[in-house]
Amino acid sequence: MIREQNVSLKKFLLFIDLLAVVVSFVAGYFLRVGFVSPYVERYFGKGYDKIFPFSTYIELLPVLLIIWGVFLYYFGMYRSTGIRRISEAFFISSKSALLGFVVFGSYIFILHKQEEVNRLLMGITFIIAILLITIEKTFFLYVLNVIRNRGTSFKATLFPYRSILIVGTGKRVEEFINMVDRNPDWGLHIIGLVDIDPALTGRSIENYKILGTFDDVSRIIHENVIDEVVFIVPRSWINKIEDLMLLCENEGLTINFATNLFSLKFSQIKQADLQGFPLLIFENASHNPGALLIKRIFDFVVTGIALLLLSPLFLISIILVKGTSEGPAFFKQERCSLYGRKFVFYKFRTMVVDAEDKLKDIFCYNEMKGPVFKMTNDPRVTKVGVWLRKYSLDELPQLWNVLRGDMSLVGPRPPLPAEVEKYDNWQRRKLSMRPGITCLWQISGRNEIADFNEWMKLDLEYIDNWSLGIDLKILLKTIPVVLMGKGAK
Repeated sequence: MIREQNVSLKKFLLFIDLLAVVVSFVAGYFLRVGFVSPYVERYFGKGYDKIFPFSTYIELLPVLLIIWGVFLYYFGMYRSTGIRRISEAFFISSKSALLGFVVFGSYIFILHKQEEVNRLLMGITFIIAILLITIEKTFFLYVLNVIRNRGTSFKATLFPYRSILIVGTGKRVEEFINMVDRNPDWGLHIIGLVDIDPALTGRSIENYKILGTFDDVSRIIHENVIDEVVFIVPRSWINKIEDLMLLCENEGLTINFATNLFSLKFSQIKQADLQGFPLLIFENASHNPGALLIKRIFDFVVTGIALLLLSPLFLISIILVKGTSEGPAFFKQERCSLYGRKFVFYKFRTMVVDAEDKLKDIFCYNEMKGPVFKMTNDPRVTKVGVWLRKYSLDELPQLWNVLRGDMSLVGPRPPLPAEVEKYDNWQRRKLSMRPGITCLWQISGRNEIADFNEWMKLDLEYIDNWSLGIDLKILLKTIPVVLMGKGAK
């Protein structure tokens, strides 16, 4: 219920912001017609800047609302319902207006409506929206400050405050209390705490009193107005709180249970219900189904177009490889994909045909610390292979792997099964992300990195911080690295 109330408040604020955009749209039109048009006609003549009836522009309002809603959300207007500074609200509104104006202009250009849509009208609308949203947030902050400085009864009359009782007194409880105190807009009022140890009764944690033990909870509930009970307990208490949770359930109270029982470094906790079977899911930060779907669609579209556009380069590379050395044009090898799935990996052949058999003779020259082999001036590489590797042209056939779904454009490089067998446990987390053609290692030194652990840490850094924006940055930074042939071996 705590989370739902917070989400409801954010939706309400989004609704108010979009309402401000509607008001701005209407005000902008009448300001343009009533105050600006006479000056335009005076200095430039009638018909210079044509303005159509209001009904002509009304169909643009839904587009404006979508643009404003997306950018306000993206720039963090609702990341926390309590905007801390007026300048922050103004800055977010301004960025949303600037990019929104560009996107809206592109939309108008694509639909060929430049003559129908008055640019000055749209400019006035966006400026008014910035001012109204900033004024609205100023008022909201003022109300919050009034609520913060008044008593509980006053808060309840102006704001849907909920009174909560906390079960537990540990460090996580202190963090929770501080978080609630920093966000009065959540509408939470802490009545007090209870603990399993009777000796702690009467003491205070972060200025909130410990009211008693588990045996006192029934009395505390009856003597106070309590809407919800929040359990923030250590793992050792799990088998001791069931009766207390049943008591709260029988009293009709909402029960909140803190699930951060384990100190996991990388996983995020989610709750799911499998046909009535409740589950807690601990998954990596990179497992965002919606974002991963967008990533897959992007990979499919871009690689499909790239394979068509680069087909002449494919043909030239095939002719060069076949014409300068014996053997097939393509090199095929088994690699590991997501969670160890095997797939056939394609490259243009850059080595002699029996390169794998000759590896044991030169393995002593390996320059990479770890299970991966890297060597400057590898004698197995053909003359054409040196050139293909320098500019990463040998990687082009992997576009087919991306189109098939074995790989992605951006992701950790796909390892050999033999390399995976030598991984330490922490290194196997690399397999939790679909492998790619390029990643952080490509733009952070590429094959100049000689320590396998350093290479692995770059891959894990990418996985832990993954987002669509990071993929785009890596792709853009990869282009000059490849064109300059930097660090290729």
